[in-house]
Amino acid sequence: MYFTEDELRGFAKPLSGSETERCKHAISMVRDALKDQGFISGEIQRISNQDAAFVVYLKKGFSESVTVFVQGSFANNTNVKAFSDVDIAVINEAVFRTKYRSGATDANYGFVSSDITAQQFKNEVQNALEAKFGGDVVRGDKSIKVNGNSYRVDVDVIPALRFRDYSSDWSNNESNYVGGVVIVPDSGGSIVNYPEQHIELGRKKNTATNHYYKKIVRIAKKMRLLMKDKGYASATKVSSFFVESLIWNVPNSYFTKYSSLKYIFEDIVKWLKQNEVQLPQFKEANGVKALCSEQTTLDDAADFIDDLSSLYRYL
Repeated sequence: MYFTEDELRGFAKPLSGSETERCKHAISMVRDALKDQGFISGEIQRISNQDAAFVVYLKKGFSESVTVFVQGSFANNTNVKAFSDVDIAVINEAVFRTKYRSGATDANYGFVSSDITAQQFKNEVQNALEAKFGGDVVRGDKSIKVNGNSYRVDVDVIPALRFRDYSSDWSNNESNYVGGVVIVPDSGGSIVNYPEQHIELGRKKNTATNHYYKKIVRIAKKMRLLMKDKGYASATKVSSFFVESLIWNVPNSYFTKYSSLKYIFEDIVKWLKQNEVQLPQFKEANGVKALCSEQTTLDDAADFIDDLSSLYRYL
């Protein structure tokens, strides 16, 4: 397909003011539901004017504290789909899971087990949402959906615990860890994510590339949607976040060589094509997790890059 500079500029546009307000409304919905259950809330804060990364801190008594923040493409200002759900993380700050170096245990750090489980916390969040929004609340495997209406946005609430990775600590220093969040699906297992690093590193890369990074991410995500519409199987096998992470691994210099989006995007697609052999070293856009941890993921990434390379042409 051939794309003009004007089309690419359209793809690259950030969130509108109304979408930013949707994010603020979404986080206020969750905050208000928790306040009704006895939590005391601070003010909703905007972490940066570059995006819709809102956060609010709540406390209940002396021991319960919760952080609520917008995560995902809205928080990172890389959303390209109108009317998509707003993802809200609800993090229990009083409980954390750990990962240690070989031979280390809780005893090395003086930690004690908690009676609070991830499922109990998810139940607590669900109860708060149901008390506020009634039958519009639907529990899913990983999240809790609050269906919107004419005056309320659709929200996906993700309850989680904190995660501390002490694998690289050899001095039993309880402050020396890589922090994340852990989601425990109802179906079992656990998923460790790093949404706050995702927001921070995306903002830093955007600043370092004269604000071209997030423009290119939006273009790439739009290309994925166009590829899905045209029947490219590869576009259905990679997520929006995966595409963002591919772009995050491109060196900063490729975002600033030209002023024209069509040449910048062409150069970046060429770099991805020429560096497919490096995919095993690519990180997610949080800078922590490997992007391609399995052969299947590597194959899907290579297929997507190949198809994107063949799709993209410009006038």
